[in-house]
Amino acid sequence: MLQLKKMLGDAAVFNGEVLNWIAEENLWNIWVPKQYGGLELSFTEGLKKLQSLARLDGSLGWTITLCSGANYFIGNLQPETTEEIFAEPAIFGGSGGMFGTAEKLGGNYKLNGTWRYATGAPYLTHFTLNARIIENGKEQTNDDGSPKFLSFVIPANQVSIIEDWNTMGLKASATHSFEVKNVLVDERHSFVYNTFYLEQPVFKIHFSVFADLTLWVNYIGMAEHLLEEASLPDKPAWKDLEQAIYSANEKAYDFAKHIETLTGKEEVIPETLINEIHQTSVDSVRELSKAVIALYPHLGVKGSRENHTLNQIFRDYFTATQHHIFTK
Repeated sequence: MLQLKKMLGDAAVFNGEVLNWIAEENLWNIWVPKQYGGLELSFTEGLKKLQSLARLDGSLGWTITLCSGANYFIGNLQPETTEEIFAEPAIFGGSGGMFGTAEKLGGNYKLNGTWRYATGAPYLTHFTLNARIIENGKEQTNDDGSPKFLSFVIPANQVSIIEDWNTMGLKASATHSFEVKNVLVDERHSFVYNTFYLEQPVFKIHFSVFADLTLWVNYIGMAEHLLEEASLPDKPAWKDLEQAIYSANEKAYDFAKHIETLTGKEEVIPETLINEIHQTSVDSVRELSKAVIALYPHLGVKGSRENHTLNQIFRDYFTATQHHIFTK
């Protein structure tokens, strides 16, 4: 683990040794069933794994979270598509934004658009994206007037990566944009969130709950890393961060265990609980951020040195807080 820490640093991409370690540990496949070569961890086990990676390095935790989270879509794919794609090791990643179109052409869709924020772009074998549906030259809408859309998964060789990730932190997450031009995709490679074809309980989790909790543990893990590296137990600000972390851990894992109980019994997750989890996670991250900022002035000049671990953690943490679901 010490050797791995030395390899991580603050580089723009993970080197081959780090990528080999990720593959050997099978971390892209935290949620993938064993029958398809995955670890098939329970929800709580998976969250603990993601948090431990974020505690080790922000870019590592964030990248594994977002890419294993994209591989989680294996549960949404039709069985024959799953068999086809996961016959070889697969690494998914992409964008949750609606930045393109899918023109219906018989049993296919023609995809066009530019999507932003594809975490792990250089490491992916497949890209996932959302696209508005067009039929007979007309954009399709739902009854409430919102655009109809589908999600798609396409091979990386059909995508052009736009290297525009120039943030202060999470550098090796390489969260670049990507462009798709006139790519014809069989409708079998489309999917719908929250429509599952696999039986494992983890795939019964509403996707917004899955997203909230998997990202939340990243913030906690990075805050834990800062607390450890700062090592200022005599400072009230250090103790405040320690308390904020304790509270966040307690709340996050109480929710995770409750979700596991509900999905284990095949019960529907109530809308009220979905909303409660989201609001609690947002409030928790806000408290963590306040505590991190309060501790920063006590770190000394080393906290401002770009080549120091404390500075990297600070930059990684506050880059991660710009994720749109935690800025609402």
